Amino acid sequence: MSTTDIGIDDLPIREELRGKSPYGAPQLDVPVQLNTNENPYPLPEPLVERITERVREAARGLNRYPDRDAVELRTELAGYLTRTGKYPVGPENVWAANGSNEVIQQLLQTFGGPGRTAIGFEPSYSMHTLIARGTGTGWVSGPRHDDFTIDEKAAADAIAGHRPDVVFITSPNNPTGTAVAPETVLALYDAAQQARADTAGALVVVDEAYVEFSHRPSLLPLLEGRPNLVVSRTMSKAFGAAGLRLGYLAAHRAVVDALQLVRLPYHLSAVTQATALAALEHTDALLTYVEQLKEERDRLVTGLRDIGYEVTDSDANFVQFGRFDGEGGAHAAWQKILDRACWSATTAYRAG
Repeated sequence: MSTTDIGIDDLPIREELRGKSPYGAPQLDVPVQLNTNENPYPLPEPLVERITERVREAARGLNRYPDRDAVELRTELAGYLTRTGKYPVGPENVWAANGSNEVIQQLLQTFGGPGRTAIGFEPSYSMHTLIARGTGTGWVSGPRHDDFTIDEKAAADAIAGHRPDVVFITSPNNPTGTAVAPETVLALYDAAQQARADTAGALVVVDEAYVEFSHRPSLLPLLEGRPNLVVSRTMSKAFGAAGLRLGYLAAHRAVVDALQLVRLPYHLSAVTQATALAALEHTDALLTYVEQLKEERDRLVTGLRDIGYEVTDSDANFVQFGRFDGEGGAHAAWQKILDRACWSATTAYRAG
């Protein structure tokens, strides 16, 4: 075989990776980008200037490794969580990484892995499944109701039957936008601990990537007295900083200590830490944009329902609506919307 004909499956990769495709939403140069649920507002100019100042300061020390434990950043994140989540969080309860995906990866490296299993309730965030596969963690797809809320009894039964080591609960859920009631989280947490009563229990991860857009309060207070509960967050959505790649979590300090067994040394660059710290200085301005997005989301939900669409209640910065018939129906609808947007932008440009 010529070396030019060699593909991925000709390499000695792990068997469970053969025939798989990498994650990736289309990255297109189009006037309106909606497919990755980014915050559409650019960062305010005062924040851009503050980022520049902090990065300039950090640049003077780039000959040295960054703060390995990101103490200042974790302290400021703890303060933000305490203020907005209405629950006291200390820096020892916070961990940060390169996006919430790395947070999830580190959790599965620590609490999942070969011979262990994770469960999520699908449809949900697809990266939970992909990161489970990448870490050698078995995956179980749990049930939901037709309205995309979690079927609490069926979910508890699935946990009892499969005895997973890690349970993922996404609230608000991606891609449906539905939030999860605290009573449901508590019921599934209890079911997970009971199912693994012969061990140290199961880790339950509440993924709150979109929580700032929710009408419901954060589930952070549920951490009280529950050492196996984790709440993960991101700066990509509410902070409008998807390009920063900064995710974080709140948990019992023992969980934070455990994650440091698998984290790469100096995993957060000095530039990343400086940029995130600057953003945390401007949370009031950034959360103002969140309130505007919530108003527009609710207006869109009402408008879509008024013209006859089936719309799922949303606590996120996106809206799920409609039903698509047949194979490829969703992709065909996406392509038509894309073509229409590009046509409209081209027409407006020519008219101008």
